[in-house]
Amino acid sequence: MPEITLTQDPVHLRHGSNIGRPLTRRDGLLKVTGAARYAADNNPKGLLHAVVAVSTVARGRVVALDVEAAMAHPGVVEVMTPANRPALAGDPDAKPNPLVFRLDLLQSDRVRYAGQPIALVVAETLEAATEGAVLLAPRYESEPPAVGLDDGERFVPTAVGPGAPAELRHGDVEAGLAAAAQAIEATYETPPQYHNPMEPHAVVARWDGDRLTLDTPSQAMAMARLRLAALFGIPPENILIRSPFLGGGFGCKGLLSGPQVLGVMAARLVGRPVKLALTRAQLYGPVGHRSPTRQRLRLGADGEGRLTALEHHTLMSSSRFDEFFEPASNASHALYASPAIATLHEAVRLDCGTPMFMRAPGEAPGSAALESAVDEMAEACGLDPLEFRLRNYAEVEPTTGRPFSSKALRECYARGAERFGWERRPLAPRSLRDEHGLLVGWGVGTAIFPALMFEAEARAVIRRDGGGTVEIGACDMGQGAWTALAQIAADAVGLDGERVEFRSGSSDLPDGGIAGGSAHTATAGSAIHSAGAAVVARLAELAMADERSPLFGAGNAGVVARDGRLHRRDDESRSEGYAEILERAGLAEVEARGKGAMDAAAQQRYAMQAHGAVFAEVKVDPDLGQVRVTRLVGAFAAGRIINPRMVVSQYYGGMIWGVSFALHEQAVMDRRSGRPMNADLAGYHIPVNADLPALETILVEEEDPHVNALGIKGVGEIGITGTVGAIANAVWHATGVRVRQFPITLDRLLG
Repeated sequence: MPEITLTQDPVHLRHGSNIGRPLTRRDGLLKVTGAARYAADNNPKGLLHAVVAVSTVARGRVVALDVEAAMAHPGVVEVMTPANRPALAGDPDAKPNPLVFRLDLLQSDRVRYAGQPIALVVAETLEAATEGAVLLAPRYESEPPAVGLDDGERFVPTAVGPGAPAELRHGDVEAGLAAAAQAIEATYETPPQYHNPMEPHAVVARWDGDRLTLDTPSQAMAMARLRLAALFGIPPENILIRSPFLGGGFGCKGLLSGPQVLGVMAARLVGRPVKLALTRAQLYGPVGHRSPTRQRLRLGADGEGRLTALEHHTLMSSSRFDEFFEPASNASHALYASPAIATLHEAVRLDCGTPMFMRAPGEAPGSAALESAVDEMAEACGLDPLEFRLRNYAEVEPTTGRPFSSKALRECYARGAERFGWERRPLAPRSLRDEHGLLVGWGVGTAIFPALMFEAEARAVIRRDGGGTVEIGACDMGQGAWTALAQIAADAVGLDGERVEFRSGSSDLPDGGIAGGSAHTATAGSAIHSAGAAVVARLAELAMADERSPLFGAGNAGVVARDGRLHRRDDESRSEGYAEILERAGLAEVEARGKGAMDAAAQQRYAMQAHGAVFAEVKVDPDLGQVRVTRLVGAFAAGRIINPRMVVSQYYGGMIWGVSFALHEQAVMDRRSGRPMNADLAGYHIPVNADLPALETILVEEEDPHVNALGIKGVGEIGITGTVGAIANAVWHATGVRVRQFPITLDRLLG
């Protein structure tokens, strides 16, 4: 088992009896016993099964489908094609904002990428639907596809990511490079990557007149409900989405996908409930991926090893028919101090499914290149890589001059380096070997991720029996949201966690916002905190206005809620239980709603980031070039910690993802067909237990009074951003070979 190192500082516990405790998962027993019900586990009466037939070419048109052969198969009920699909009230190609993606819903016979849905077969059994899809035997008029970054015409997009500028310039980069004592220029490449959650996209759809019930994984149920309402021309309140458990999302379940909507259309077409679940191979196309990137960095430094200029240029791709551009260069905006910083994004359009948000969008590939380049600059200056980072430590956000809302990165460096034993690292590469003759390398990478927050709403109830209920339409992707949000809920209403019923995972509950951008706990948690404060205030109003209450007249002093009682702030011996207050008032319960949203003024005044430092050890076979990560130590500062156990789990997940990015993960594209050649978990490599190092995580204390009411920053994605660079830099230190193409494979080391 990996070793866990925690700081148990009192700041995490002094605000209440629930927040800060390393509780085990509330949903753990359900998952290990198989009682947790995921979308595809639902089997309503009269259920039919749907299978998507997908294109095997990347560009062209479908000229023939053998619908008769498919319909003749025993058990096949219907074949849905562009000729008979139900009419839609909304345009699936409409794009009113960057968070709406164009959907392939059998609009025409045109093929825009390999893996695009071209028909849907509905049958009494999954086997019949699968065989019917094969019998369609599509024929195509195909055209040569564009599949690589050199296959399209470059252009500068109007925006990158969810609407950020494609270009930023601060200071004079050319002058800074000209004045530099040392300068480097290097180009790094990252491959296309696919989300691959354990649970594929699935939907069980049921229509009852103009009412729709869906079981489907969703990181943003309210947004999905609005999109479905627009597409089918029904009120949003007529749609119920149930998504209590997600088997991983990583961004690809943040927005509604085409196959999910096709399942809904099929249910309307046949008038019965329909289940559609994608195969593993079908995840490589219509549900998003991370674009490949080619990143050129130019850095200059003076004689003391301080940056004089930093330029970060990214070339990435999007589809021909939609827009999402990986904001990789933005990783250079907020990390290292330099008087001149310039970032630019260019793009090409390829015959592929549209890229979308994938865990640490922009920051993951961007920091992989940036952290490698920073190490190359440190080597050029003759400095230890950690010392170089400290000399270029940014006390304020470099491109804006804004102060950080909080920043404990120095302590992350110090704590991680001490635990790792960094002081024993020799400066020269290829200086360490183990007892078996393997080359040993040590590398460091800085981790950073923006502290984001979206809008959400929650409802809180305190009952006469002394218990409470908190409701929010949030989701748990496996990260422990049910546990952490329940801890916030109990603390917010001043009750022990066992006395609070926490309800989540359904769109008929208050909108829990988007579970993405490492912002879910901050977003949903702030709404829960607000709702709890509001319901306690209502209860306090009842008591303070009642002459029979020991809290009567406490308005100026105020009260505090704890352990199911309200206490006067100026005299804690004067208190009263929730049940007594409600019973005397003749009420069964009181309720209130609360909202959470980013403080726009604070966001303008402060740069809000989580930070960390990752130290990696690798061992490399000098003859075969095989690389193994043998040790990772990560130290992270991310504001207030709600549940240390869940946070450590998230950091582990991010660091493991970093191992995957650095050494394993890539989609290999067939340039002739435009299809990925390794569209499964046998060919698309991700780490298994045997690949994983000894993992160690240090939670560095950090208080942030500005980021949100709870002081929470996200922890899900930051672990990737330091780890990739740390491993790449360790490989260089072991071998003296700088591989600038990810993943780092033995052929690239030996070649």
